Amino acid sequence: MSQTYLTTEELSAVIKYDPRTIRERMKDSVLLEGIHYIRPFGGRKILYIWERIEEDMAKATESAFAIPMANGGVCHG
Repeated sequence: MSQTYLTTEELSAVIKYDPRTIRERMKDSVLLEGIHYIRPFGGRKILYIWERIEEDMAKATESAFAIPMANGGVCHG
């Protein structure tokens, strides 16, 4: 399976967020290391995995109007 790796600047162009917002607000809260991004060779550079981010963005859109229920289910309005 081939994955597309993006720098912060490339990701910001695709999702229309400022690079600073991605670095300061989204990284480590919405975008998680090992899931949405990696640090190749243990360095400081961050590469975002586009397919995983795109998948999570679509999930959030599908369940945006769902109300969580106590039994673990959801009510769709």
